[in-house]
Amino acid sequence: MPQHPADTLTLVADIGGTNTRVALADGVSLLPETIRRYSNRKFPGLESVLRQYVEDEGGVDCKGACVALAGPVRDGVGTMTNLDWTIDRDTLHRATRAEHVSILNDLQAQGHALGLIAPDNIRPVIEAPAAPSQAVRLVIGIGTGFNASPVFETETGRFVAPSESGHANLPIRTPHELKLCEFVETAHGFPAIEDVLSGRGLERTYLFLGTEAGTPREKSAADIMAAVESGEDAIATEAARLFVHMLGTVAGNLALIQLPFGGIYLVGGVARHIAPYLDRFGFDDAFRDKGRFAGFMKNFSVSVIEDDYAALTGCASHMHNIYP
Repeated sequence: MPQHPADTLTLVADIGGTNTRVALADGVSLLPETIRRYSNRKFPGLESVLRQYVEDEGGVDCKGACVALAGPVRDGVGTMTNLDWTIDRDTLHRATRAEHVSILNDLQAQGHALGLIAPDNIRPVIEAPAAPSQAVRLVIGIGTGFNASPVFETETGRFVAPSESGHANLPIRTPHELKLCEFVETAHGFPAIEDVLSGRGLERTYLFLGTEAGTPREKSAADIMAAVESGEDAIATEAARLFVHMLGTVAGNLALIQLPFGGIYLVGGVARHIAPYLDRFGFDDAFRDKGRFAGFMKNFSVSVIEDDYAALTGCASHMHNIYP
């Protein structure tokens, strides 16, 4: 006998570079007991993940399905940046049997979640003056990759613009940053923001600093952050400090481009792990280091969203607004 009523719930999925989270939502509310996590390396593609989820939930028959993926979406086709997966609307229909389907970039989903995140899951980093409810907001994702999307409140509803900000050039101001830039560009032949501001980017930064010190060695991002917490590895601490400085610079650049007077929200696994060190390692100073516009930068608040399922909530919100 089915576990859930037919044609009532929405299937939502957040596809990252490593794992896929899937859940059912009733309106904009996730059903916590239905949240499941799947390791991407165990599946040939997203269709098989979703089919497995539908089976795990007793063959649930959903009225809608929405997936958020870490990669560009164009004309209803999403392509993963750090995983050899592609999904289109026909595939999503076939995998879920849902009547209505939608495919979002993962940062778009995070933008649709704003306003639905519990206050205790939002960590303030920089305070700023209050802004009108219609003010532009900006979500910045730091995890397996990097991206940013502005959030606009319009007369016809919320619009979250897609973006691939992580593949723009890494900003450079000092000779040391130029050396870092030249070091990381060997990965893809181009020094992108994501090559430093991501989990793998933190690992590359650690290797760069060790190489510069004459003691090249590698550590996983998790081990680097553990070493920062324990204070046992000076190179790890410097890697985190350089990461935070670069994050402040890039976030400040994006703030000037989008003017998000409604606030900037850092999301993603790496953002959550680096959050306790933003103040210690000078994020605020790097963010506001814009010459004669330094004072103007005080107009932008910065927070970290610590809700691991925000993208799922955003998918549910997006579908509810379109197909209530």
